[in-house]
Amino acid sequence: MNRQMKRAQEKAERLQKGSGVDRRAAPPSTTRRAAQQEKRKRTGARQFLREVRLELKKVDWPTRKELITYTIVVLVTITVLTSFVFAIDWVFAKLIFHLLD
Repeated sequence: MNRQMKRAQEKAERLQKGSGVDRRAAPPSTTRRAAQQEKRKRTGARQFLREVRLELKKVDWPTRKELITYTIVVLVTITVLTSFVFAIDWVFAKLIFHLLD
């Protein structure tokens, strides 16, 4: 079972377990009202940090080799684009100074 299927199954179980009532049978206005009330409920700093840690565990982090490769690609791209902008700036500066002289 892949990750997406597991999450869908867990969500369905939470919905069934949540109120003990089939939410699909409830009228739409009732479910919207319940959803709005749930959104208003604030969580504490501990709960927030706990959820952040859990979400970060789910991240598929790059390997060291991938990280080095991506870093090199970014640095080369920055160098090329910086050189390009510098060259354009230099050409326009020379052109303007030539026209003003």
